[in-house]
Amino acid sequence: MTTTLPLTDASRTATEPVSGTCCAPLVREAADPETAAELAHVFKALGDPTRVRLLSVIAAHDGGEACVCDLTEPVGLSQPTVSHHLKLLVDAGLLTREQRGKWAYYSVVPGALNRLGVLLTEAAR
Repeated sequence: MTTTLPLTDASRTATEPVSGTCCAPLVREAADPETAAELAHVFKALGDPTRVRLLSVIAAHDGGEACVCDLTEPVGLSQPTVSHHLKLLVDAGLLTREQRGKWAYYSVVPGALNRLGVLLTEAAR
């Protein structure tokens, strides 16, 4: 036998009437659709531990840039797989890519991580 209990509002006393509002009102503006889409794109790129690691390794290199040839060993993946991950980070606006002869060099976009912080702050306001 199932018993259904009425919902209660713990913040009101037993003599107060139940209001028609079930949730707290917004106290600041939520992220607009454009900001939400931009954040989702960046989060999707950072949603894989390998990509987070690659971004970290590149940022840790002298000058904040690294050759793709230096990035396969730290993550233990093949060069084509690493290149795929790097492309997603470039598409998300976190890295830039520069071809030098047969090698591609990647660097962190100046201010990209700060921009992410600003977007998060705006979304949380």
